[in-house]
Amino acid sequence: MKLLLVEDHKDIAGVIFDYFEIKNDILDYASNGLQGYELAKAEHYDAIILDVMLPKMDGLSVCKSLREAGIDTPILMLTARDTKDDILSGFAHFADDYLVKPFDLEILDSRLQALVRRRKGSVANRTLTYGHLSLDMNTRVLQREGSRYSLNPSQYTILKCLLQKAPDVVSKEDVCDALWGDEEPDSKVLRSHIYQLRSLIDRPFEHAYLRTVSKVGYRLVAEGDE
Repeated sequence: MKLLLVEDHKDIAGVIFDYFEIKNDILDYASNGLQGYELAKAEHYDAIILDVMLPKMDGLSVCKSLREAGIDTPILMLTARDTKDDILSGFAHFADDYLVKPFDLEILDSRLQALVRRRKGSVANRTLTYGHLSLDMNTRVLQREGSRYSLNPSQYTILKCLLQKAPDVVSKEDVCDALWGDEEPDSKVLRSHIYQLRSLIDRPFEHAYLRTVSKVGYRLVAEGDE
């Protein structure tokens, strides 16, 4: 993998560098948010490891600015804060995954590999449709009743799973497997992804497609399939 690490804590950065260089991965390094933003725009990376608290430009602003600039490189955010609001804020700024410090380096590696696999496997030239939902699997753009929504990799993966099975239920286990493989994150992370996806595709409309099936998983329900 070719990775960009944006982390102002030199000790943490050194540990991450040592781990991935032993695996023969390639890493570029930025010690502040502005430098990280410029590198991410100028170079191609398989994934970005991005700290939240950074000088010159905080991680959330970096993440949002990259998405606004059309950079869809998977972003995993690192933070010392693990409250629900912190996690939701990261995903609201279009991060793809979230790890709380201190973290296990093998888990960080597994999460990054899952993000990279997901991105490489998301370029099929076909469209999934259900009801008024239409997902272009090449551009990751969802259309609903004339509105268009660009999805980040996590939102894309979840919606793809749901559309492929609609209107059947997709278990939480199947969603987690699609997102992270064998490395299942804290349940709060999945709930945050679902919250952000629901807010994106359902909130502007009277009918809600995305439904939670208590203790089982999630499903899409079109009008008339209630």
